[in-house]
This record gives sequence, C-alpha cells and structure tokens, in this order.
Amino acid sequence: MKDFWNQRYSEKTYVYGTDANAFFRDFIKRREPGCLLLPAEGEGRNAVFAALNGWKVDAFDYSEKAAQKALALARHNKVDINYRLARFEDLDLDAEKYDLIALIYAHLHEDIRRSVHRKLVDYLKPGGTLFLEAFSKNQIHNDSGGPRNEAMLYDTEELAEDFSGLSIELLEQRLVELDEGKYHRGTADVIRLIAHKPAA
Repeated sequence: MKDFWNQRYSEKTYVYGTDANAFFRDFIKRREPGCLLLPAEGEGRNAVFAALNGWKVDAFDYSEKAAQKALALARHNKVDINYRLARFEDLDLDAEKYDLIALIYAHLHEDIRRSVHRKLVDYLKPGGTLFLEAFSKNQIHNDSGGPRNEAMLYDTEELAEDFSGLSIELLEQRLVELDEGKYHRGTADVIRLIAHKPAA
C-alpha cells in the first residue's frame, strides 16, 4: 500500500486538492485553537488550513511523497506544521496531549481499526474531541473515491463501539457531494462522527 500512495502522491497536482475538507473546515471555524493531531494527512490540505487558523498542528503519514507535498504547501502558505513519517501501528505519542484529533478519510483495515482508534483516544486531553469523516461500507457501490476493499470501509455501529469511551455528539451516515481533487469527486456515502473525551 505504501507504494500505491507514493505513486499517487507523485502526481504534480495535489490529487485531493489544496482546500480543507468542508466538514472539517466548518468545524474548525467554530472552535478555539489548540493542539491538533491529523493522522494519515496526505498532502497537508487540512493541516495547513488548521495552522492558518491558529492551531498547533502535528500530522503524519507513511508516504514520503505526501510529506514532501504537505511541507511544500505549508511553506507556500507561510505556516509551520509538525509533519512526520509514521504508520498508525508504530505511533507512540504523549498521552492526553491533543485538544482535537481529526481522522479525515483515514481508512484502516478491520484487523487493526479498533485497536488504533482506541489508542488515539489515549492521546486526547480530558475534554478533547475526536472528529471523523470517512466512507461508509455503502461507498463500495460509488465511483467517487475511497477504498475498493469493504474491510477498510466503516459503519456507524463499528465506530460507536470503537469510541465507546467517548461521549458522542454526532454520529451519522449521509450522502454528500465531494469536490476534493480528482480522486474525491461526486456523490459519496460518508459517516461523520464528533465525540468528546470526558473531562477529568
């Protein structure tokens, strides 16, 4: 899979665009800046937007090509982001560090999904927020993007169980119109989640 992503991100254009995900953009605008983690951040569009809005941003991906383009986008926008090469399975971050963790089309195989999601909860501060937008299992029938392997797509029941230690504010499945570069375009079946870690 790493070779696949390096090949995709080797394209000259930003293949998912340079504008932040619409749901994330609207969410960020309503919150006070803090410390943010963006896993599987790809070419940096969400990290740069958050940094432009005052957030301290940590991000990671395992694609070297993605990292190069993300850092170039940050330089172009004159912001700093802390972007490193890492896999989900190798994460070892400080506990209770982040005010917000945003998973934006960060699809994990069902073999590791739950354990990784629960590890991410440990990195949230008490009172911190977990944000997610991802493709649902119904997306397998659409041609607007996302994994072609159903084991890497999500349903609401699985996510409710993965994040059962959080207080869920929003968990919904809905159809949206994506316009995020050439690989996320058209009618898509997505799941959106906003959940909060109990305050200490």
